[in-house]
Amino acid sequence: MIDISFIIVNWNTKDLLRQCIESLIEQSDHYRSEIIVVDNGSTDGSVQIVENCYREIRLIRNGENLGFSKANNIGIRESNGRYVCIVNSDIKVLYGIDSMLDFMEQHPDIGVLGPRTLNSDLSLRHNCRKFPNLWNTLCLALSLHKIWPKSSMFSGTLMTYFPHDEIKNVDVLPGCFLMLRREALEQVGLLDERFFIYGEDKDWCRRFWKSSWKVVFFPLAEVIHFAKASSSKAPSRFAKEKQKANYQYWQKHHRWLSLKIFLSIMIFHHSIRFIILLFVYLIRHGERKIISMRIASSAACALWSLNHFVLGKFSIHNKPRKSNAY
Repeated sequence: MIDISFIIVNWNTKDLLRQCIESLIEQSDHYRSEIIVVDNGSTDGSVQIVENCYREIRLIRNGENLGFSKANNIGIRESNGRYVCIVNSDIKVLYGIDSMLDFMEQHPDIGVLGPRTLNSDLSLRHNCRKFPNLWNTLCLALSLHKIWPKSSMFSGTLMTYFPHDEIKNVDVLPGCFLMLRREALEQVGLLDERFFIYGEDKDWCRRFWKSSWKVVFFPLAEVIHFAKASSSKAPSRFAKEKQKANYQYWQKHHRWLSLKIFLSIMIFHHSIRFIILLFVYLIRHGERKIISMRIASSAACALWSLNHFVLGKFSIHNKPRKSNAY
């Protein structure tokens, strides 16, 4: 029987994908595993790398970019492990997957387990999060988390006050690397495919908690996340996708008035950011290319939020259909 099924969704991250696969293979001496790569229509040679160099890996080729949630669900449905690991293609595992497996075996009430995550420079990523509410969203919009990073009251959804050095129950863990218990997954259901990219991890963790499965941070395993490997190719588009995903989450889990207040906060946040970036653009001549992309992203997000505040055009049903899709 297979212990762990690793699901890697890839979109044009050839070199990082190869690094990710190699790091998983290096860790596989203490358990039986399978690796499933779901490719979302890459054109950079990613598919050829898997076909030519990793014959033992199962490759699923999508003809187009189906999004993070749908592609992962395709991989999960094809997997056979007692545990499923969702792994971003820009992840490099350092150590501890066997420890994660042992910990899950010893604690049958845990549905989701996530490792300690580092940036590419090996600094800590504060990946443990709180569920979004109006107060912590406002704190992020006002950048209070940067002024008082060690305060749980002003840190927003980010747990920057938590040193990420102990095992801890948390609201949300990011979808870059998650170990999931098969039994819990069958009860809770797959990722909500209405989230194309971003937001699906918050929604998933919330559903696990609602079904009485714990979501736990586990620092005895460690990975590096080379973030924004795909999103850096089209920053404005992905910024708008993140805004859309946040809106979807709020529409699914909060009331109408809270949704309107959330949109108001987003309009304020991106408008102020747009104005500040304009001034920065005028001062920092050497960084104008990068700053102009940030200006475009802020403008796109502000306009998107304003449009949906006024017209309420985007719709997602609050009550999911009875399906294992979400």
